[in-house]
Amino acid sequence: MTAITRKPENPTAHLTEADIEQIGIELDAIRQDVIDSRGEKDAAYIRRIVDVQRKLELGSRAVLLGSALPPLWVLGTVGLSVAKILENMEIGHNVMHGQWDWMRDPKIHSTTWEWDNASTADGWKHSHNQVHHTYTNIVGKDNDLGYGIMRVDEDQRWVPFYLAQPMWNFINACFFEYGIAAYDLELGKNLRVPKEKRSEEFKANLSKTLKKIRKQATKDYVVHPLVALPFGGAVGALTGNFVANVVRNVWSHSVIMCGHFPEGVETFEKKSIPDDETRGQWYVRQMLGSANISGGKVTHLMTGNLSHQIEHHLFPDLPSNRYAEVAPKVQALFEKYDLNYHQAPLPQQVYSAWHKVVRLSLPNDWLATTTPKNLPSQLKTLWAMSTKGPKVRRAAQARLTQLARRQAAEKAGGQAEAAAA
Repeated sequence: MTAITRKPENPTAHLTEADIEQIGIELDAIRQDVIDSRGEKDAAYIRRIVDVQRKLELGSRAVLLGSALPPLWVLGTVGLSVAKILENMEIGHNVMHGQWDWMRDPKIHSTTWEWDNASTADGWKHSHNQVHHTYTNIVGKDNDLGYGIMRVDEDQRWVPFYLAQPMWNFINACFFEYGIAAYDLELGKNLRVPKEKRSEEFKANLSKTLKKIRKQATKDYVVHPLVALPFGGAVGALTGNFVANVVRNVWSHSVIMCGHFPEGVETFEKKSIPDDETRGQWYVRQMLGSANISGGKVTHLMTGNLSHQIEHHLFPDLPSNRYAEVAPKVQALFEKYDLNYHQAPLPQQVYSAWHKVVRLSLPNDWLATTTPKNLPSQLKTLWAMSTKGPKVRRAAQARLTQLARRQAAEKAGGQAEAAAA
């Protein structure tokens, strides 16, 4: 992975300043075309999605009243899972981005929407809309990349703690809404501050978040099971709500991971970003710091159209149903300026993202240089790096880097011989 400015071959090195600014001009034109053509068809789309989602949720909860019968439990839980995913991804995320504010409908407006999630709308809008979308993939600025708990770049110093990051990532996936809430609060940073010195703003936000969590938990794990009690479905309603929340969390976590974490997506050093970053420079960073998921209409709907993550990061305030329309124009622009339009099917992107999580949990080059033949010695090296001090880690890392370079040279030489033959 490593930050783009530290790569042997920078994929933007061929772009001139004029090219970068022209990219900005052309993308602004694409955006303006959509803004000028927004209308009743778009408004009807989001209203229809909201209506379908609410009916699906209500119907699924009604089915769960009889969840003592296994078929009804399965049907109700599947329906509720889909309803929660739709509310989270295609409705909540996009409404709170302001994509539908132009409708002037107070029921579907970024200032009034509160979603079915542990984090508050205001907290999420600050950490996601303002921080993540401004500082996309800048290591040390965009904690959305790893939520502050993971190693996301080779340039981050490896320490034994990172060996656990696949486990942290799995737990985070299952309870993703709470991970987002903690991230919105900058919980780790604030809890390190003595209680008496914590800001009033943090205390107020923490109180609001805890209140929101209590409200959501009471709805799913108290009220609905109690409503189902007379029908014999209390336990089924309780477990159905829990499973639906986990399914929604794992799904949304997977989609978010696919957007910025697969192999080949670029990251950036803080010092490489100018204070006066131009519109064109910002656009190019969004282009290279995001990845798409290929698929059909169902995939796009269930991902909240974040399957068009590149287009979303270029135009976060455009209606999500228009991303598929602008995607070919954006892809043509990538080709015009010889940039990598990162797109792959969902299973491939999920595998790539998890591969990176595992790879970066280990010292640089450890996974790449490990073979069945040298596994015992590699495990010995990993043990030493995990149990001994920084001096041992630095020496072992130097050996791993040297081994990786030697293997790469041997591979290149073998390929050259094969080509000559």
